[in-house]
Amino acid sequence: MEHEDYMRLALAMARQAAADGEVPVGCVAVCGGRVVGWGRNRQEKRKDAQAHAEMEAMAEASRTLDRWRLKDVALYTTLEPCPMCAGAIYNARVGAVYFGARDRQAGACGGVLNLFMEGFTGGPAIQGGLLEAECSGILADFFRKRRKT
Repeated sequence: MEHEDYMRLALAMARQAAADGEVPVGCVAVCGGRVVGWGRNRQEKRKDAQAHAEMEAMAEASRTLDRWRLKDVALYTTLEPCPMCAGAIYNARVGAVYFGARDRQAGACGGVLNLFMEGFTGGPAIQGGLLEAECSGILADFFRKRRKT
């Protein structure tokens, strides 16, 4: 599979989140060409500020791989990770992060700041803008519909 294929899987998770009334963010964790974790936003359903797509995908990847260090794992997330998720990505030693839409309000991979350029040892490879139009579009559609109701 190609990077775009994994991001399309993350977009499918984002659509599920939107269908449940959640902010449409999806994430997949990939290791060795295999999806080992899936996640989508569920803050409203779980009444939990930590129920972000990236957190879910990393937790499932850790269970699937039976380890917390995810150095050989790549995350594909439809929205640039926030500071909380970026911190968890750093702590789990995730190897790479690919994101679609930049988050100019809370992004921690360059949207507001880049946590991984703050002098910490290590950190993942980061690539933004993967299927950016589709990832931004699903968010824009969600918020446009929300404002109408």
